[in-house]
Amino acid sequence: MTKTPGLRRWTSLLVLGTALAFSANSADAKKQDKKPAPIVADPYPSTYKAYPGTPTALVGATVYDGRGGRIDNGVVLFKDGKLVAIGAAGMAIPDGYTRIDGTGKFVTPGVIDIHSHLGVYPSPSVDALSDGNEMTSPTTPDVWAEHSVWPQDPGFTRALANGGVTTLEILPGSGNLMGGRTVTLKNVPSITVQGMKFPGAPYALKMACGENPKRVYGSKGQKPSTRMGNFSVDRQAWIDARQYMDGDHSERDLGKDTLEGVLKGEILVQNHCYRADEMAQVIDMAKEMGYKVAAFHHAVEAYKIADVLRENDICAAVWADWYGFKMEAYDAIPENAALLANSGTCVVIHSDDENGIQRLNQEAAKAQADGRRIGIDIPDAKVVGWFTYNAAKAMGIGEKTGSLETGKMADVVLWNGNPLSVYSRPEKVWIDGALMFDALDAKRRPVSDFELGQAGEGDVK
Repeated sequence: MTKTPGLRRWTSLLVLGTALAFSANSADAKKQDKKPAPIVADPYPSTYKAYPGTPTALVGATVYDGRGGRIDNGVVLFKDGKLVAIGAAGMAIPDGYTRIDGTGKFVTPGVIDIHSHLGVYPSPSVDALSDGNEMTSPTTPDVWAEHSVWPQDPGFTRALANGGVTTLEILPGSGNLMGGRTVTLKNVPSITVQGMKFPGAPYALKMACGENPKRVYGSKGQKPSTRMGNFSVDRQAWIDARQYMDGDHSERDLGKDTLEGVLKGEILVQNHCYRADEMAQVIDMAKEMGYKVAAFHHAVEAYKIADVLRENDICAAVWADWYGFKMEAYDAIPENAALLANSGTCVVIHSDDENGIQRLNQEAAKAQADGRRIGIDIPDAKVVGWFTYNAAKAMGIGEKTGSLETGKMADVVLWNGNPLSVYSRPEKVWIDGALMFDALDAKRRPVSDFELGQAGEGDVK
């Protein structure tokens, strides 16, 4: 039978519709079968391996353990990268240990800087190497500091030689409300940042409040331009992150991955904040949104809310006496650290500076002296904890380093005098039991590859 043209068109449309329906159903089926991409907690894992060391016994020095303890004429033993024993004179020293006479000298844990921009704002300080602030959006939790770190920064070796720094946390800058992930490094020479990456250290999210974000984005004619705008943007970001966390992750979002990690307690929060009222409001926001602040950085008005910080187990990472360079830094006082410590609040001395990182011990001594002038006398042994254990605690690595305790990493500094004296310098520095710097041995003074052959190569400014 011959089909009419109308019937042929109807049949064609029927076949086409069936095909389209089948195609759509197949696509839906594939979409339903599609599994969300797994979120790898650390897709750029540490490749750090400790440099070789020898069993070592430091004998006869004054030992500050970083937890407030002091041993006169002490003994510190370490082997295979770990601290073996810490005790008083007369303690047995096993065969095979290299003995180093520490008479008249001092031993501390390796110095730790919780707030550094080495590698992301390296020396020489030129625009081509300025990689610490992704100031293209008020919230950039998707960026990671480790993807900007330049391991050849000469600042690393100077921090080791002049400051005894064995561990440091590299943060993005403070131009954004959420600046991105931090990375914790061992201060060792390496070609790659993964070769410096502290094994097992948790990530942290760098956050900022106050003048910086509102100035940066207000000058662009966009939100936030006020402090209330700062909080509004932050709160919405956390609300969006919680919705993402409750979803199926079929569509990955790098920034929300980071925020989800914070909400789950897997990623810490290091928060740049100056004023007391803002720190108190951030604590309220953290409770509202379900996360915790590990430390407030700079925190020049922390002395006003010492009790609030103590009750919420939040450390204050502060300078000794920087102040007045902008309005929110105006009401700083040099007694800040001493008042905080006297109230039982966790105090950390930080640098935020390529020169300050070389003198954290001296900054702590200044803060101690400022307290003494108002009748607060913090013992030397406790002050040493301001740039060792307390920093490690706030960075989530206090179980591994930061104090001289059996089984911890052998990150150790032998000082030629009291580390709280302006005249003292590191004489020897060990990282995981490996001698990485020796002021008495020119072959144990690491120099950045970038500096080789240049004027001033390896100097210790």
